[in-house]
Amino acid sequence: MSAHGDAAEDATFVRTYTLTRGRTRPRHLLGLDTVLDAGPGRPGPGQAEECEEILALCREHRRSVTELAGRLGRPVTAVKILVSDLLDADALVVPVTAPYAASDTNADARPSLQMLAALSTALKRKWPDAIAYPQAG
Repeated sequence: MSAHGDAAEDATFVRTYTLTRGRTRPRHLLGLDTVLDAGPGRPGPGQAEECEEILALCREHRRSVTELAGRLGRPVTAVKILVSDLLDADALVVPVTAPYAASDTNADARPSLQMLAALSTALKRKWPDAIAYPQAG
């Protein structure tokens, strides 16, 4: 690889590191297919400009984490970290899917990943100092 290619790769890495403020893991359980919608809150001061881009995209219509990462041209993990920040600020929400919004006796008895992510987000918001259990990986 050329010296110019190495410099560009290093610049991208440094930008991602500063974008996430050195964090390597999101606070919320988010799958690649987790769908997000704009919420009533606003991002906090000092948030990355990508947070405004995420909000603008989610205001147009619901977007998945993967779609947001692709549209921003950022690594999925970095986008998950930014989405976690926006979930904490109530600027984004994980909408409840239709089968769980109403009582349907014919619906699949297992909760979706989206429902579990929404539940996890709500519990972490209610009890932020609760013991964190390691995620299976």
